[in-house]
Amino acid sequence: MGKVFVFVNQKGGVGKTTSAINIGAYMALAGKKVLLVDFDSQGNMSSGVGLSKEKPTVYELLAGSVSASEVIRQTSVKNLDAIAASIDLSGAAIELVDQKDREYFLKNALESVRNEYDYILIDCPPSLGILTLNGLAASDAVLVPMQCEYFALEGITLLLQTVKKVQKSINPGLVIGGIFFTMYDSRTRLAQDVVMQVKSYFKDVVFNTIIPRNVRLSEAPSHGLPICKYDPSCIGAKSYEKLAEEVIRRG
Repeated sequence: MGKVFVFVNQKGGVGKTTSAINIGAYMALAGKKVLLVDFDSQGNMSSGVGLSKEKPTVYELLAGSVSASEVIRQTSVKNLDAIAASIDLSGAAIELVDQKDREYFLKNALESVRNEYDYILIDCPPSLGILTLNGLAASDAVLVPMQCEYFALEGITLLLQTVKKVQKSINPGLVIGGIFFTMYDSRTRLAQDVVMQVKSYFKDVVFNTIIPRNVRLSEAPSHGLPICKYDPSCIGAKSYEKLAEEVIRRG
């Protein structure tokens, strides 16, 4: 059975979607069969791998009008498939509020294809609402991208409290798969201090690979390509390749 990772951070702009796309792409290049699931109504993951937001999307999957196999599409990277999202997903967040077993809709929707993939990577919105709870309920492990700034330290504490609540009431098998740093600028003392503090507190939970600030990483989504297709020689590409290898090694 494939392993399911969910990328979560309630703060926006930390490189969550960029990380999900590029870790998934390098896992695929390593010969793993990977499915990306866009679970954010902004649909940035979808456009980042060149998918249109035409129906059917993950919203139709949740609604039960299509099966998972009907909504999965191929990307430009061999072994990398994806399920797109659109603005319709914001309506699903409202519709799920009063539903019975509302936290398990995504888990149930993906069950039929889970055995077809080595890894399923879920990109959630920058919040701790019902969509993110669905992502946490459907997953084996949480991957936390973290920007090297002071407020990120406060945010990660809140996130880990939420994960503990999910472990108690929704998904007891959920674990923290790892924390990794994004948009790192080695020239600033603050970035160095944040890395040092987080590593001293969380120790082995923190991945060794750090993703630096890199303009090519910012450019790639506008071309609908993972960085391995856009500029595989840049420092951002090499960093995500190493991070993907670390994720695979951890299982």
